Amino acid sequence: MKTLLKTLAALLACAAAFGARADYPDRPIRLVVPFSPGGNIDATARIVAEGLTKELGQTVIVENRAGAAGMVGSEYVARATPDGYTTLLGSTGALATGKAINPSLALSPDKDFVAASAIARAPLVLAVSPQVKVKDVAEFIAYAKQRPGQLTMASSGVGTAAHLTGELFQKLSGTKFLHVPYKGSALAVADLLGGHVELTFDQLASTLPQIRAGQLHALGVTTAARSSVLPSLPTLAETGLPGFESSTTTGLLFPAGTPAAVIDKVRVAMQKVLAMPETKEKFLALGSDVLSGPDADFDRILADELKKWTEVAREAQISAP
Repeated sequence: MKTLLKTLAALLACAAAFGARADYPDRPIRLVVPFSPGGNIDATARIVAEGLTKELGQTVIVENRAGAAGMVGSEYVARATPDGYTTLLGSTGALATGKAINPSLALSPDKDFVAASAIARAPLVLAVSPQVKVKDVAEFIAYAKQRPGQLTMASSGVGTAAHLTGELFQKLSGTKFLHVPYKGSALAVADLLGGHVELTFDQLASTLPQIRAGQLHALGVTTAARSSVLPSLPTLAETGLPGFESSTTTGLLFPAGTPAAVIDKVRVAMQKVLAMPETKEKFLALGSDVLSGPDADFDRILADELKKWTEVAREAQISAP
């Protein structure tokens, strides 16, 4: 009887996989954004939803489920039925950093999800107040070392990508800043413009207008390669901190256990969407570069980022507020 039941279960699994391959999707798909409407993650989801709707022939509905710095919506998707009809607009800036500062979270991003595709990578930028008279990263590091613990580093909050990027910078450069967390990026940048703090690590798209207007002095982007958004701006690695890399990468995630045939079908559709020139232009407007090719393995990216930021948070003794 046990053998018969196992055989029947295997046949049902094969039938389900075949059905998913042949008929998926046969109804609308929910794309969950774990943040409120408005921001880069929400905008990314709407670009993806529009493209996938055309490629898959079914409506992809964006559903915002905000709360707990992205964890409410993320956990909702992780616990959803793995049938391919509930997916997450995931971000390493939320998933990897959130788990890094709160290891006791029930959610395990590298185990509870399977990626269909990486989407885009957004750099952060090291920007300093015009009152800080330095020309480049090497000069800034020397300037900071002469003032240990005196320079104030604004961030969008404790444990955010901006905060942890600043901690990584201090670790690799041998500098020490005074962290000043704000409730959001806008307030942090406003105080930087006002000269109340000396530096910040923020998304390039958020500070680009002030950088171009000469109100903020950008020293470099945090990605390994220069950003297509502002290619004249060097990386931190180029100008004083070899090996430095920090970024926020988005990807399309499904609950673990989703049939491989579904993942493959969505992956192919996403590759077509991301290859469209209009898609690349939309992401450039958000300050992001589309990811494709062998380096766009979001499962690996998420696992690597989780390990990296867990080590940074532990060494800096950062935990969830």
